[in-house]
Amino acid sequence: MRLGILSDTHDERERTQIAVGLLREAGAEALIHCGDLASPAIVAAMRVLPSWFVFGNHDSDMVPHLERAATEFGVDCLGWGGVVEVVDVHIGVAHGHMRGDVRRVLATQPDYFLSGHSHIASDVVDGGVRRINPGALHRADAFTVALLDTGNGELQFLRVPK
Repeated sequence: MRLGILSDTHDERERTQIAVGLLREAGAEALIHCGDLASPAIVAAMRVLPSWFVFGNHDSDMVPHLERAATEFGVDCLGWGGVVEVVDVHIGVAHGHMRGDVRRVLATQPDYFLSGHSHIASDVVDGGVRRINPGALHRADAFTVALLDTGNGELQFLRVPK
């Protein structure tokens, strides 16, 4: 499965819609948002594909609104972190700002761990788990998202125009 990964959109609605369009054009079959959505409009933008999201530190005041939007738009909310299984691949997701959430998700021994928070794109293996941060669509030198092929592990970072 080709999985589109976003994070730290911070209510950048137009840029998020552009990013989702780029991911779809590149072949994304589903989306995961790693937190700091900051508004229900971002959840709405994700509804074009099967989607999941977690809360980030900038979502604390928006939790009930984001949960309602998830129900309204058919997007799965994983709370402060969780694991998604796609085609027998376990993908852990947490925003990354709370070590307890990260440890809890990593304790499930996922194949991949997706996070955001730093606004810096990265792809590293740590403790036997591949950790991917897609970058950010707000306050970043370059706005990026990522596309992961869970079948072969190929990862692409896509640049989103300013």
